[in-house]
Amino acid sequence: MLLKVSELKRTYIMGEVEVHAVNGIDLEIKKGELTAIVGQSGSGKSTLMHILGCLDTPTSGTVHFNGEDISSVSDERLSVVRNSEIGFVFQSFNLLSHRNILENVMLPMVYKQEEPEIRKRKASNILSALGLGDRLLHKPTELSGGQNQRVAIARALANNPSLVLADEPTGNLDSNTSKEIMSLFQELNRLGKTMIMVTHDQNIAKNCERIVEIMDGKIIKDFINKDFKRRKFEMDYDLESILEEV
Repeated sequence: MLLKVSELKRTYIMGEVEVHAVNGIDLEIKKGELTAIVGQSGSGKSTLMHILGCLDTPTSGTVHFNGEDISSVSDERLSVVRNSEIGFVFQSFNLLSHRNILENVMLPMVYKQEEPEIRKRKASNILSALGLGDRLLHKPTELSGGQNQRVAIARALANNPSLVLADEPTGNLDSNTSKEIMSLFQELNRLGKTMIMVTHDQNIAKNCERIVEIMDGKIIKDFINKDFKRRKFEMDYDLESILEEV
């Protein structure tokens, strides 16, 4: 079991009002799953993602990651788990605009204190595997939205994480590029990556094998998607061999 949360709650104080963003969630994520967490704005899905991604801590309940209870560990320990075990992909890409894409992908390895030569080789290989080998010195402002999301995915893979968390990863993309990105997520999952995607879009969620629906901070549905079909992944590079080197 990669992730297990029990009786999870996260409460915020807004003036004199308590907001129960996550209100008693039990959830298990096995290694190798491709899961969508679905819910409308205010449902609690983003708060849950922040807790699963070690960006926030619960008010109560427990979170076990790879067998370790991280519910109340230090911020320093959370930072280590977050950087070494979790890769993030965001709707707005969150790339540094003043750095080229090679430097953007190298950044997580800098925090991990990888040797400069190693992180440059790894970043170059991952970007090449995602079809961006001829763009290494380009800045994010010089790339399309789809290319920037592939850079963000490359950065998420930089430290070979146990889990990839994607928050509305197709929200800023056109329909054709969205299909390409979802095909890439499915391929990464086929190659063994555990993927959790947070979205409000049911059509995007259908690209995942398992769908967990949240409303008012609670899970209201959790089911295997019978309509799930893997998209055909066609690219001119060997993603599998590159990932084995990371």
